[in-house]
Amino acid sequence: MPGARIASGERVTLRSVEEEDVPFLQRASANPEIRYPLGSYLRNQEAMDVSEERGTDRFLVCLDGEDAGPGQPDEDEIRRIGAVNAEEMHYRRPELGYWLIPEVHGQGYGKEAVGLVVDCLFREYDKPAIGAGAFDHNDASRGLLESLGFTQEGRRRKFMFVDGEYRDMVQYGLLREEWLDGADEG
Repeated sequence: MPGARIASGERVTLRSVEEEDVPFLQRASANPEIRYPLGSYLRNQEAMDVSEERGTDRFLVCLDGEDAGPGQPDEDEIRRIGAVNAEEMHYRRPELGYWLIPEVHGQGYGKEAVGLVVDCLFREYDKPAIGAGAFDHNDASRGLLESLGFTQEGRRRKFMFVDGEYRDMVQYGLLREEWLDGADEG
């Protein structure tokens, strides 16, 4: 059974990640179309522990049906399409990681989901900024961050071996006041 509703946008809903979501998360992360742009490694279901990991907030990105309520809806009332994680929540500046299933790429769900998470994080935590990284070859992810107001802050050269070659990681940041100023304009 999917988790409780955390936040809703015009089209997507963020829900808590529950044990029942592990098969979806594992199958999706095994998909090369998701894994290579993220630089992730394969993990079995046991390695994908969704119990509360210190300092990480996890959000399941869903498309809710008309009957899906705020609590735990039935399986047939939602469609899981991705995940957003915010790491280092209690230690330092939160760092976002996110992905969507390939079938929904390019439809604006990612921007909406990440925007909802940014809203939640600035509302729930007293943090001056949020960071995110995207590999230099991942134009879609870099475009998503820039469309939300994130600013490129640096580059980690040859950061990780991904899909047969070393890739640079482009670091982004978004200050609280930049996000709030953008919300006031919108």
